[in-house]
Amino acid sequence: MGEFLPDYLIREQAAVGALFAFGVLRVIGAAVAFERGWQIGLVGKCFVAAAVLYCLPQLFDLLTQMYGSRVALAELEGKAGGCAVALFCAPILGHRLGFE
Repeated sequence: MGEFLPDYLIREQAAVGALFAFGVLRVIGAAVAFERGWQIGLVGKCFVAAAVLYCLPQLFDLLTQMYGSRVALAELEGKAGGCAVALFCAPILGHRLGFE
């Protein structure tokens, strides 16, 4: 399917998906950590590790397959950008809500 879609659409779709998933999960994670008394720094590190694992399949495809490298690169860029924005902005929202 990636052969028929332009790169920017694949990149935007991956970015929005990662932004929504990691943004919502990070705020929920902050709420749970606040309830249980966990350190918020540990929660942040766990979400960074989860973001790396989330981007790992596209990185693997990019390194092993030359045929689908255009699609894999666009999807990797979108996922990495969405995760970065979500993990940067979610602590700000969690702080505003009083969880951090």
